[in-house]
Amino acid sequence: MPHPPSALPPLIHALLSPGRHGPGVGQVELLETAISWVLLAGDLAYKIKKPLKLSFLDFSTLALRKHCCEEELRLNRRYAPDLYLAVVPLFHTPEDPQWCGSGAPIEYAVKMRRFAQSGRLDHVCDQGELLPRHLSGLAHSLTAFHAAAAVVPPGSYFGSAACVREQALQNFDDLRTLVQDSALQQRLQALQSWTEQQHGQLAARMERRHDSGHVRECHGDLHLGNLVLLDQTIRLFDCIEFSESLRWIDVASELAFLYVDLRARQQNGLACWLVNEALSDNGDYGSVLLLRFYAVYRALVRTKVAFMQATQNGSSTDAALHYLALAEKLSLPPPISLCITHGVSGSGKTFGSNAVLLGDATACTIRLRTDVERKRLSGLQSLEPSGAALNTGIYAPQAHATLYAHLLTLAEGLLQAGWSVLVDGTFLHRVDRDRFAALAAQHHAAFGILAPQATPEQLRQRIQQRQASSQDASEATLEVLQHQLQELEPLAADEPLWSPASATPPP
Repeated sequence: MPHPPSALPPLIHALLSPGRHGPGVGQVELLETAISWVLLAGDLAYKIKKPLKLSFLDFSTLALRKHCCEEELRLNRRYAPDLYLAVVPLFHTPEDPQWCGSGAPIEYAVKMRRFAQSGRLDHVCDQGELLPRHLSGLAHSLTAFHAAAAVVPPGSYFGSAACVREQALQNFDDLRTLVQDSALQQRLQALQSWTEQQHGQLAARMERRHDSGHVRECHGDLHLGNLVLLDQTIRLFDCIEFSESLRWIDVASELAFLYVDLRARQQNGLACWLVNEALSDNGDYGSVLLLRFYAVYRALVRTKVAFMQATQNGSSTDAALHYLALAEKLSLPPPISLCITHGVSGSGKTFGSNAVLLGDATACTIRLRTDVERKRLSGLQSLEPSGAALNTGIYAPQAHATLYAHLLTLAEGLLQAGWSVLVDGTFLHRVDRDRFAALAAQHHAAFGILAPQATPEQLRQRIQQRQASSQDASEATLEVLQHQLQELEPLAADEPLWSPASATPPP
């Protein structure tokens, strides 16, 4: 946010002088958020907190700002110790600040290692350079971070249903102080009514997740602007340090923030991909039942921040209105569908289902992969070898029946919550396909079967390549392929095909 020098506080204006930052600094750049200034000087960055007191933070005294700087350093070192270096004091006067001095400090800054702003993920996304593989890596990093993060203590108010409700309603109160237009006020009231109604339905589930360890000390502000692509790996930074209640949240709320930010940038396929990669990693399909509620909340948080920035700087409210419209869209789920795949190993089912996710304009499809869920039911990681031979262990007939019953239950819960479902499995037998067709009919969901084709030589090549790479959950061998070809019951004329144009695998 550019400012004329006269509009900046004396301290920030003075720190824009390169001479205050040591040799080798030819220029100092200023970045500004709603609550802080960031000075980019040479290889370093210095973040200084604005002396604000708002409904959700208090930076009004030097002691409070120092404490929050120390918390920012501690918390961000959980995942970016190489970026967060120290908390440093400033001395002398605001008109003549010095990094080294004596006496009482006049201000504190978080000292960080600078990175190219072009690597920030919102910029990468806007440049069209954000790829599915980047988000797959992010999903893995995020689920690992959440798994290691501290769990909320028993009985804590943080992350409870009551806390979630209070935060959501406070957000509406804040928005009403920023919005004067009566038509916008009516839109906010409609969204508040939706929020209260949804919270009433989901409160018990929120409490169960709170008590079962899904509320953790998260990042809290995980939008694309707080992620950076370094050496083709996405890194987290700049978490919430000023509010425990905004940081101790359900991991579903954290994922919802990224989902919203991708959707706000019209990257619906990537939003769908990220959610599915995270779920494939952690198996937390119960979080999906809360994802829409949290997505609307996160979109409204972004609405508030955008209105605050517009008020502070006299800039356009277009961004705020964009997020408000997104919140409204998110509150109205699209028609649901249930798609299953059909075919032997190597026929291209996962390739095709990948294309369905990345081509989903609604970003509302959840994929269930039999190869992943089979191992999860047995306590194995997706790439961990089971050691089971054909028709034994996790591939025994009874294990097959247990797996498909599990998938049916998961799919039903997702459909009931208003999400479309894609089940990636062989579905060799008509009886299995019919059970899912019946489930779709029961929930008035569109139903279809994705059935890619491949030649015998392509099937053998793909299986051998997959075995050699050991980078897929499938453990199919040529022996398994031969057995599947014997077991396969071809689709009948009354079984509807699902044929997205992009779902044809390469040769």
